[in-house]
Amino acid sequence: MPENLTWMTGLVLGGGLTLAGLVISFFVWRAKGAASGLRGVAWSLLPLAAGLIGLMNAVWQFAMNIFGILVGLLFNPAVWAGVALAGLAVVLYVVSGVMRARDVGTRPGKAKAPKAGAGGAGGAAAPGAATAAPGAKGKVGPAPKTGGADDLSDLGDIEELLRKRGIE
Repeated sequence: MPENLTWMTGLVLGGGLTLAGLVISFFVWRAKGAASGLRGVAWSLLPLAAGLIGLMNAVWQFAMNIFGILVGLLFNPAVWAGVALAGLAVVLYVVSGVMRARDVGTRPGKAKAPKAGAGGAGGAAAPGAATAAPGAKGKVGPAPKTGGADDLSDLGDIEELLRKRGIE
């Protein structure tokens, strides 16, 4: 492959790419409509414009450099070892998440939520920790009573409506 392109070679390459793009744009126009077809025509004209301006040589060198880097990575065993290690890391991370969700491989002394009456360092449960009964998951309990006298703190009507609908 040549390292540099002449102006005429760039023009011919740009014209060929433009012609191929226009053919594809024609079929896109017929299948998806004028808006998609015009967008394809706009993109198709760019290689010819690059050839006429003389930028096709720069585009060619850029493409060849990227191609060289990718080929160098493809045939480098150290790169493949890195890809394999990254894949192994992802698999191990996903497996550990599944194990934690199923409570497999965790230490028996560590509990997800503190038990009622079994306080931590100060004898009190952590702030914001739920102390719901084991069978109460997904059930709505009574509304917490607040000292305010505004209408927003009274949820009795909502609770009654939920009970009517069978949601507890």
